[in-house]
Order: sequence, then C-alpha cells, then structure tokens
Amino acid sequence: EVQIVESGGGLVQAGGSLRLSCAASGFTFDDYQIGWFRQTPGKEHEGREGVSCLTTDGRVYYADSVKGRFTVASDNAKNVVYLQMNNLKPEDTGTYACAVTYLPLDASNWYSRYEYKYFGQGLQVTVSS
Repeated sequence: EVQIVESGGGLVQAGGSLRLSCAASGFTFDDYQIGWFRQTPGKEHEGREGVSCLTTDGRVYYADSVKGRFTVASDNAKNVVYLQMNNLKPEDTGTYACAVTYLPLDASNWYSRYEYKYFGQGLQVTVSS
C-alpha cells in the first residue's frame, strides 16, 4: 500500500525558510516521479498548483513563481524527498502536498495534478508579512 506523509509545515515570517519532507512507505522514490503541489487560499477554483517535480532520471522542474527560492532533493537511503523553501513570501501561503506516480511523466505537463496517482494529505504553510 502506497502511503505518503508530509511534515515540516508551519508559520514563518516573510523572508524566512521552511523545509518540507515527504516520506514514503510501500514503494521507493527511485521508481516514482515526485511532485509538490500547493492549494492557495482564494484560488480553490483553480485547483492545486504544481510547485516542483523530481523525475526518476533526475530532472527537476519548478514553477516560475518559486524558481530560485525553492529546491527539491531526495534522500534515497531514507526514502524521503525534501522541498527546501527559502525567501518565503506571503503568497506562498497554502496547503502543500506531495504527489507521486510510477507512470512515465509528460514533462510538458509536470505541473498538472492529473499526472500523479497518489497524493499525501498535505500540510499548512503560512507566511506572515
């Protein structure tokens, strides 16, 4: 059974940093494409926004809004994927969730939630101004 658990969210002031973790059981990250998504307050009608993606062959993608500030990395020994978020802004506030798929990823569509099969429950990140 695939299980995904995120941790590391919380409240931080603008300009601060947080590191989110995505821990997996029932599978190894080596074989899966990993995505990070967020749901921003007031944009529920737009659905989850793709923040970052790490593919099985090591390609990394970021949303334009987080490029240069967010970094995704994996620790295969621990079967954990991290999202390091620096220089956080109030507009980064939202519910962040880790997502995975074992299917080949359409790289041009990495930000779409439909590319991923499993999602974690998500956690809250709040950035105060």
